[in-house]
Amino acid sequence: MSPRRRPGKRAAERRARSWVVERVQTGVRMEKRILKVLKALAELHDLSLGDLLEGIVLHAFEGKAPFDEASRRRIADLKRIYGLDLDASASHRLREAADGR
Repeated sequence: MSPRRRPGKRAAERRARSWVVERVQTGVRMEKRILKVLKALAELHDLSLGDLLEGIVLHAFEGKAPFDEASRRRIADLKRIYGLDLDASASHRLREAADGR
């Protein structure tokens, strides 16, 4: 008889696994207030901005929400602090001012 696994053990094993990857430097342009919120959020979670963005993208690729309720509350606070009034409906509809400001 094989030993029974505790629920969630497989998920814990996946989290403990690591992958060797090749990272590249990129020059991505992004709306200023969005970037401020992302940098503050990365700092709150003691992550680099790149690590935070990788996590968000990997969750999005699987159709999963990248943030729990507590993180979403913090994001809402940071959006207020940095005056970020954009939401998902603004996606793909942002344009730069003629002078770049």
